[in-house]
Amino acid sequence: MQPKLTILSGIPLFSNLPPADLKHIAAIAVDKWYAKGRTIFLEGDQGLGFYVVAAGRVKIFKVSADGKEQILHIYGAGHPFGEVPVFSGESFPANAEALAESHLLYFPKAAFVDLISRYPSLCLNMLAVLSKRLRQFTLQVENLSLKEVPGRLASYLLYLAEEAENPAVVELPISKGQLASLLGTIPETLSRIFARMRDSGLIAVDGRRVVLLDMAGLEALGQSGRL
Repeated sequence: MQPKLTILSGIPLFSNLPPADLKHIAAIAVDKWYAKGRTIFLEGDQGLGFYVVAAGRVKIFKVSADGKEQILHIYGAGHPFGEVPVFSGESFPANAEALAESHLLYFPKAAFVDLISRYPSLCLNMLAVLSKRLRQFTLQVENLSLKEVPGRLASYLLYLAEEAENPAVVELPISKGQLASLLGTIPETLSRIFARMRDSGLIAVDGRRVVLLDMAGLEALGQSGRL
């Protein structure tokens, strides 16, 4: 396991902070480990602290009255989650579950708020992360409410391309069943759309590896939503 200071220095939330500040942050961080499938918190639980993924993957999701799951976010290493309720004083608005064996850093609310009051640069980093999170959530709401499923998938692949070292090749971070939930559809429909996008020359698919063959075509599909 990597030392806390090494983990913290690679997390965007804490980037550009001097070593002395990172030592203060490491002092309040609590290591937590979760097996695959284990619940981290439930919707309605009191937000007494927030988490950062040190290793592994976490899904944030809601469950409808009829038991249907809607994935809201998938977070990998370096991403914080559960931070908004901590600062708003409210309960968690969704559920969190480990998608893989995960190492999390837990930051108790009182201790972290005290650090922010003493180190304004940390507050600025937090605002930057929350702003990016708001942009991602706005795009997701737009995709689910305004676009057909092909447009949602094209937009998601383009989003992955923005984050990838090689934008022409992306790796799906979750299973296609989980991706279907994230995009508000069912696995069978998603599989048909992948096949149609492949047959149209937009992509090539090999398991979770997706080659983006026609970026302009994907961008047009993301805008129109129709394949």
